[in-house]
Amino acid sequence: MKWLDIDPSECPVRRTLDLVGEKWSLLILRDAVNGVRRFDDFRRHVGLSEAVLADRLRKLVAGGVLAARPYREPGARTRNEYRVTAKGWDLWPVLLALKQFGEKHRADPAGPMLDIRHDDCGAPVRVVVACSEGHSHLTHREVTVRPGPSARPLRTSPTC
Repeated sequence: MKWLDIDPSECPVRRTLDLVGEKWSLLILRDAVNGVRRFDDFRRHVGLSEAVLADRLRKLVAGGVLAARPYREPGARTRNEYRVTAKGWDLWPVLLALKQFGEKHRADPAGPMLDIRHDDCGAPVRVVVACSEGHSHLTHREVTVRPGPSARPLRTSPTC
């Protein structure tokens, strides 16, 4: 079965994009992994309307990417702060890959905005493709893509 013969409606990339594919969702997640926790801080830093931010936070919490935790400042109403969940941290390499792509293809002449380094050796952190046997820095020319067990044939509409 070839790619064009497979029904893409249940593709895991598509399902993931249903959860985090909006630009604002990824920018909120970017801020959350960098320590932003509170609604007003997200709004100020990401620069979007309260309504859009509330909607995206609600979706990220419902999807299990962020967890809402109530807090209350003295004299103020109870509000939520947002923490990255284990599921959300599984998206961290995706954010790093987007950062890496941006630095290669959309670079700021002044250099990277964030310098992410390994604590033990001080080397820059990079996202690489590796197999489960430990071979790393694989390119698209070194892998074979085959339909997996959940691949379903594409249904074609009957012709008239």
